[in-house]
Amino acid sequence: MIYAGIDLGGTTIKGALVNEDGKILRAKSVPTRGERPHREIVLDMARLVADLAQEAGLAPEEIHSVGVGSPGAIDPVGGRILFAGNFADFRNVPMVAIMQEVLPGMKIYLENDANVAALGESLFGAGRGSQNVVMITIGTGLGGGIIIDGKIYSGAFFGGAEMGHQVLVVDGEPCTCGRKGCWEAYSSATALIRMAREEAAKRPESLLAQKGEGLNGKDIFDCNEAGDEAAKLALGRYCKYLAIGLVNTINVFQPEYLIIGGGPSAQGDKLLDPVMAEVRKEVFGGNLVTKVVIAELGNDAGVIGAAMLGR
Repeated sequence: MIYAGIDLGGTTIKGALVNEDGKILRAKSVPTRGERPHREIVLDMARLVADLAQEAGLAPEEIHSVGVGSPGAIDPVGGRILFAGNFADFRNVPMVAIMQEVLPGMKIYLENDANVAALGESLFGAGRGSQNVVMITIGTGLGGGIIIDGKIYSGAFFGGAEMGHQVLVVDGEPCTCGRKGCWEAYSSATALIRMAREEAAKRPESLLAQKGEGLNGKDIFDCNEAGDEAAKLALGRYCKYLAIGLVNTINVFQPEYLIIGGGPSAQGDKLLDPVMAEVRKEVFGGNLVTKVVIAELGNDAGVIGAAMLGR
């Protein structure tokens, strides 16, 4: 059985043909150009599927279904993207209906991008074989996906699993959602950079300060490895907040696996070891049974998970 997956990103639309074992058979991408009208973007998504099928020598009916992972608020039953803030014209977009103009008769499924990434990791990545998985994705923001009994959980009105918007610090740092003190404001990659800049400003002689305006997440880990005090303090703060949010998640869901994906997760044990030291101290009852692991599928988690929506 062959499935098609689409991962709609702010910069790139990624498409792939995926078999039932989660293996990508063929992949292709096109620029999103999110300033365009929504119809143009959605038609590009459909054409990407058609192009992949043609390049693979497949008739459209040989593709079982198409799954799309999109950022924003999603109505998977109605096949609509209700709102996606990274695009100029994404409000109440009838995505499935538009795609079927190019792909008539094809079964098309839609879900939130973090949810499909969690599904991909639960089926073929770090949580393979598990029925109960929570995944967080650390990037510009902090996204989440929840798998319960092998199925995506998105709440009664499809807007659940917004893990990044639980408040850790009352009246704390402002969050992009309009609240203050959200987990996202303390544990996104953006937050890590902010904390590093704050520590570097206090210590202008530090290695961290010497990185200047081009400072990125990897620089912070590298400076910490080199023994830089500013980097050590910034990472210490960051890992503490990340751990608190992870403990909150474990205490609520107690999943078999809690998977960490996104930019900082590429640091592997350099991130996981200090975070887990805090998690083990803080988890309810002092008994950590959930396995906290780094994601395995990388940038392919979204497109693989999307393809599996019709499985």
